[in-house]
Amino acid sequence: MDNNIRVLIIEDEDKMRELMKIAFKKESFETFEAVDGKQGLTMFKSNPVDIVVLDVMLPEIDGWTVCREIRRNSNVPIILLTARGEEFDKLFGFELGADDYIVKPFSPKELVARIKALLRRADNRNNDTASNLELGDITINRLSREVTIDNQIVNLTNKEYELLYFLATNPKIVFNREQLLLKVWGYEQYGDPRTVDTHIKKLREKLGEHSNYISTIWGVGYKLEVPK
Repeated sequence: MDNNIRVLIIEDEDKMRELMKIAFKKESFETFEAVDGKQGLTMFKSNPVDIVVLDVMLPEIDGWTVCREIRRNSNVPIILLTARGEEFDKLFGFELGADDYIVKPFSPKELVARIKALLRRADNRNNDTASNLELGDITINRLSREVTIDNQIVNLTNKEYELLYFLATNPKIVFNREQLLLKVWGYEQYGDPRTVDTHIKKLREKLGEHSNYISTIWGVGYKLEVPK
């Protein structure tokens, strides 16, 4: 991982922004900041950054829209910040392409841990040089990060792709939620296990008639296996 991590903070609350800047300075992160969605998009386009910490409730342009606009041309990791913790908000954020979701108030130490976890995953992804992984009717192209079923592209978010890829490279092995949080999200101490359930649900929906590739082992966790 690059030691000179560049973080774009898009947050309209001065105290919250200052708190994050102090935590990031301790980690020697380079920080860019914006106070509304419009300024955030401008800053993103004019400054190369490694990760975006994005508040949902923003003036000018809301965080949902900013997330969607960033995802049009970039796979940079995005962490959403919000005072709301309902399941619908998480699902909507993940559907727009966010990689993580943290509810206010939160510990700066937790935010730093999540940033490092996401960037470790990005590093591992970029170092992966093999090409296709075939799993029944599903083809996973590691280089393009495209998933196809019968030559039809399945539109997955970053984290949905990484979850599917991890399960596909470990077929028939059952993983509990805590293991998946560690292996896919990189969390050892932080993370809501329901995040895994949310992603599995969306992933199954997108796999359509191939959703049965992912099995729920009740009381344990999940595994991926091509049905006979």
